[in-house]
Amino acid sequence: MSDRAEVRATYDRIADHFASTREYAWPEVEAFVEDAPSSSVGLDLGCGNCRHAELLADRTDRVIGLDASGGLLETARTRAAERGFDVDLLQGDAARLPLRDDAIDLAVYVATIQHLPTETSRRNSLDELTRVLAPGARALVSTWSTAHDKFDETESFDTTVEWTLPGGETVDRFYHIYSPAGFEATLKASDLEILEFELSSGNCYATVGPS
Repeated sequence: MSDRAEVRATYDRIADHFASTREYAWPEVEAFVEDAPSSSVGLDLGCGNCRHAELLADRTDRVIGLDASGGLLETARTRAAERGFDVDLLQGDAARLPLRDDAIDLAVYVATIQHLPTETSRRNSLDELTRVLAPGARALVSTWSTAHDKFDETESFDTTVEWTLPGGETVDRFYHIYSPAGFEATLKASDLEILEFELSSGNCYATVGPS
């Protein structure tokens, strides 16, 4: 079993190469943000290089990008400077957000919950997201799932997925792979309200709000 310090260290180690392969926003995130009304404060939770915070910057007055990895936040800082968008960067834990209650109007939490190493931490992260969402706010939460053609399993499981650095060195990354039913059950057990739920390209996407 991995722990959060290990996960953070892994992404610090691969940050530059990982960010270089994450140039473009996911179309599902683009669609979610484009359909959202203009808002005061946006949050990219597990922001990585801030490719999705860049979308939020066009829709909100202020954007916060939060990630556990200081290395990835450095790549985010570089991207924001090169592309000319503003984002307030915070290093923090998705299961203990350093944000006040009701602070966020629009959020994306994409491909991050799968890296939290326990069901308790994953559930806490969803409850923390609920806490910081303002009344009427909306968030998009996504995760890899067993519906992906990479996997043969049908039930949720823990695994590692290799990242190959230039030169051939491999680094194991912890993943919790949810079944679609398992992810939906975790969302329903949290303080969030599910507004929409879909599968796309092997990923689960849920549009949620505070209940």
